[in-house]
Amino acid sequence: MFDSDPEPDPSQNPDFDPQHNDGQPHVPDYFPDELPLFMPGTLVRHRRYGYRGVVVDFDMSCHADDQWYDANATHPDRDQPWYHVLVHGSTINTYAAQENLIADATGGRIDHPLVQHFFDGVDQIGYLRNSEMWPSFEG
Repeated sequence: MFDSDPEPDPSQNPDFDPQHNDGQPHVPDYFPDELPLFMPGTLVRHRRYGYRGVVVDFDMSCHADDQWYDANATHPDRDQPWYHVLVHGSTINTYAAQENLIADATGGRIDHPLVQHFFDGVDQIGYLRNSEMWPSFEG
């Protein structure tokens, strides 16, 4: 900051909360209490089934209907992040609860036909997600 710039008035910040003036940033209420562990492009491994995959997207809670959820063998808590994952070495995509996934540190590429649709390349962290939506398979 330049010496001639006046100090900003914190009360002009829409997120300013005088009740929480402890030097810590105030997180507005519209942010979730807990952020997901995995972002799109992250390589993951399923704890129980062992498959590897790449995260395409996530929901902050399970958005599957009751019929799908009731058919799920493990019944993980619906109130946690759930991830859309492309499964390596297959054409399958899964919807997995955060508690069932761990980071996959192998760094190996994911062989799935939709990788090129959803990702524009890789970096040191994982795949680089683009803005493409799920493809339509209507004839």
